[in-house]
Amino acid sequence: MNSGKSIDILKVAHNYEEQGKPVVLMTSGVDNRSGQGVIASRIGLKRRVQPVMDDTNIYDYVKNIDHQVYCVLIDEAQFLKKEHILQLIKIVDELDIPVMAFGLKNDFRNELFEGAKYLLIYADKIEEMKTICWFCPHKATMNLRIHDGQPVYEGEQVQIGGNESYYPVCRKHYFHPQLAKKEED
Repeated sequence: MNSGKSIDILKVAHNYEEQGKPVVLMTSGVDNRSGQGVIASRIGLKRRVQPVMDDTNIYDYVKNIDHQVYCVLIDEAQFLKKEHILQLIKIVDELDIPVMAFGLKNDFRNELFEGAKYLLIYADKIEEMKTICWFCPHKATMNLRIHDGQPVYEGEQVQIGGNESYYPVCRKHYFHPQLAKKEED
């Protein structure tokens, strides 16, 4: 979280399109913070895109586009299903179109999201986007869910939210967020 994934995917789309190379830009239909089918960055840039629903066949969608597609870009890929990831593989292998998927690896319980799990298994290349802990200058590797100012370690995997619900944190502050308050004193 807070690593700039959404701004980066919008930047990549812009770079292709500036050269006259159309892309397919999609996001999970689960994330509706800015409206379904919208990629929005925390710094204010946003763009309407094709939402991926549980029954969306991404491969068929891309295959049936009537012009050349230079790249498929997917935001919030952690919410995709296994079959979506397998469809992305077919796009790369059968249609010879590169796919770039952006998303979180693990949830607030430190369990892999389904989409992330299968991307980690099948991806040709994985790049980590880094951010810093909400409480200290160390690298954030985990997502801490917050409710009424208190950490939450159990519950449903998916709860859509931003800085009001989640903090990117280092391992120390994930397991001991109360230390952040003591360190500030």
